Amino acid sequence: MSIAVVNEIKSLREIVKNYRKEGKTIALVPTMGCLHEGHKSLMQKAHSIADVTIISVFVNPIQFCPGEDYDKYPRTLDADKIVAESAGVDVIFAPSVNEMYPGLQKFSDLTMVVPPYELTDIMCGKSRVGHFDGVETVVSKLFNIVQPDFACFGMKDIQQLFLIKKMVRDLNFPVEIIPCPLVREESGLALSSRNKYLSDSDKQIALSISKAIFAIRDLYRAGVTDTKKLFDAGLTNLHKNVELEYLEFVDENTFKPVDVVKSNTICAIAARVGNVRLIDNIVLEV
Repeated sequence: MSIAVVNEIKSLREIVKNYRKEGKTIALVPTMGCLHEGHKSLMQKAHSIADVTIISVFVNPIQFCPGEDYDKYPRTLDADKIVAESAGVDVIFAPSVNEMYPGLQKFSDLTMVVPPYELTDIMCGKSRVGHFDGVETVVSKLFNIVQPDFACFGMKDIQQLFLIKKMVRDLNFPVEIIPCPLVREESGLALSSRNKYLSDSDKQIALSISKAIFAIRDLYRAGVTDTKKLFDAGLTNLHKNVELEYLEFVDENTFKPVDVVKSNTICAIAARVGNVRLIDNIVLEV
C-alpha cells in the first residue's frame, strides 16, 4: 500500500479512527520536512515499535523568531515522501498554516502552551525568545490531532526533547516519548536540515563544532570534571570563523547548569557559521 498524504485534520482523524477500530498502535514523528537520515532514523524507530507510523511535515511559523529563516526554510514534500516511504511510514500529515491555525490574523491571539521561563531562558531559548512556546503549542496540537501511543524525537534538539517530556508529564498527555540518538554525517557533523545552507568551505568550518564537543568528551573521560577547563578545551577547537552562541553544561534530569561534571551531564553547543545557526550536543559518560 502506498503512503497516504493528508492535508486536513478532519481526514487524518478519520484515518486514525479506523486504525483504532482495528486495534492498531500509532507512533508519531513530528517534523518540519526536508527529511534527512536523522529523520529517517526516527521514522524507522517509530515503525519498529508501533503498527502504524504517522509523520507530520509542517514548517511551523510560530516557532520562528523575527529575522529567522521561516520564509526560506526548505520545503521538499515530494522528496520527503520518498524518504518516508523507504522508512515504512504509513501516513504523512502535511497541513497548511491555515489548517493548523485557522482564521488567525496574528499569532499573539493564539492560545499557547508556555514552558517554565527558567527552563527556556537558557541555551537555545535565550536567543530564540518564544521559540519553545511555538514548539510546545504545535506539538500539543499534533498530539491532540493524532493521539499517538508513542512519539519519537531526536536527541539533537536536546532542550526541546527535555521540555516536551516535561510537558507530557505536567499536562498528562497519554503518549510515551521515545528519545532517539543524534545522527551524524560521516565527518562527525550533526545532521540538520540547515546543513543544506552551508557551502563546502563553510561545512569544513562547521566541523569544528563537533570536534569541540568531542574534545570535551575525551578530556572528561581522562578525568577532568571542572566545566571551566572543559569549556576552554572546547573553545580552543572551534574555528576562528565560528561565532559561538553558547557552550553549556547542564544536568540531564533538571537541565540546570553544573560547575562540576558528573556522568550523564549534557554538553550542548550552538554556533553560527556565516548565517547558519547550528546546534550539537553530547551526553558525557565515562
